[in-house]
Amino acid sequence: MRAEIIAVGSELLLGQITNTNAKFMSAQLADIGVDVHYQTVVGDNPERLEEAIRIAEGRADLIIFSGGLGPTKDDLTKETIARHVGVELESNKQALQSIEAYFERTGRPMTENNKKQALVLKDSAVLENRFGMAPGMAITANEKTYILLPGPPHEMEPMFRDEAIPYLQRLSGSQEVIVSTVVKFFGIGEAELEYKVQDLLEAQTNPTIAPLASKDAVTLRITAKAETAEAAHRLIGPVLSELHNQVGEFIYGTDDDTLSSKAASLLIGAGLTISAAESLTAGLFTASLAEEPGISASLKGGMTVYDVQAKTKQLGVDSQLIETYGTVSAECAEALAEKIRDKFQTDIGIGLTGTAGPDIHDGQPAGTVWIGLSFKEKTESYKLRLSGSRNTNRLRAANFALYYLIRELESEMS
Repeated sequence: MRAEIIAVGSELLLGQITNTNAKFMSAQLADIGVDVHYQTVVGDNPERLEEAIRIAEGRADLIIFSGGLGPTKDDLTKETIARHVGVELESNKQALQSIEAYFERTGRPMTENNKKQALVLKDSAVLENRFGMAPGMAITANEKTYILLPGPPHEMEPMFRDEAIPYLQRLSGSQEVIVSTVVKFFGIGEAELEYKVQDLLEAQTNPTIAPLASKDAVTLRITAKAETAEAAHRLIGPVLSELHNQVGEFIYGTDDDTLSSKAASLLIGAGLTISAAESLTAGLFTASLAEEPGISASLKGGMTVYDVQAKTKQLGVDSQLIETYGTVSAECAEALAEKIRDKFQTDIGIGLTGTAGPDIHDGQPAGTVWIGLSFKEKTESYKLRLSGSRNTNRLRAANFALYYLIRELESEMS
């Protein structure tokens, strides 16, 4: 099945909001084997919408719309589609009752135009809206399937996942199960990763492997089709093992793992405590860990030591060390890690120092970062040469500190 997604709304074209709906739906459709070949955005104009529908019909079997189901005059999606496919609109009793109940519950007056939201395409499958008022709908006409969904993501996403996806699975009659595992990498670029696993990419059939880069990491999505979820996971297993063999040093997690959640899980699981002294990152590392539930068992505190006096007088770094080696140095990063570990009496100490940019600092070019890690009887430092903007460098430095922490903890536990 080939699909096209049409997002309706002039606010999308004006850049007032981002089209996150298409991203969400494309990922969900990939999981059930539906190929999205095109995504279209069109404003609140019935003529242009109808033109977009005609174009989509020439290249897709399934056309999915988001937006334009609301109560106002510019919400014209279902009226345009009804006219285009030659069906009438009718009021859906259950949807109308739900809308009336909402206004009664909130104590607000219900205006006449709100009844418009209960209109659906005649003989369509009505998709329940559990988080809003306008129902979705699905209909097959002229050998094409049309699915209409509300625009707000908090309404669209559960409706698509819980209503539209099962509808499409019933429509296709497919008994196959599609399972995906997302493998997450850090410290390696997309091109380098693709080069290192080229043999796996060239040999892929089932499972398939798709690379994807994001601002924080690189991922590979491994997708398998089989009669059962267990069988699909068995197909994924050997590919996952081979990835660990070839590029395991860059793998930090899978699926919903983030650098901070993985680090927090390892710390909590091992019963270890941590503290951090941060110069250029000014608390970003500590804040990332603090986002994770249960981290209070491990994260004991931290200090922002932005200038030399904070490093020497508040934290106790030897001023002679800084005079000799500078603040942007391995020696300073290691001293920060050791001093913060002693101050908070934790198992692990992290020190972050560097030149965020855009100017040279302490004789070091922008993007120079040193990360110190003190654990047990050992203190190490890692040097980075980053090339982003000032705040990008700061964020990446915090992420690299999490990554090195994960590597150290996994090495300790292996």
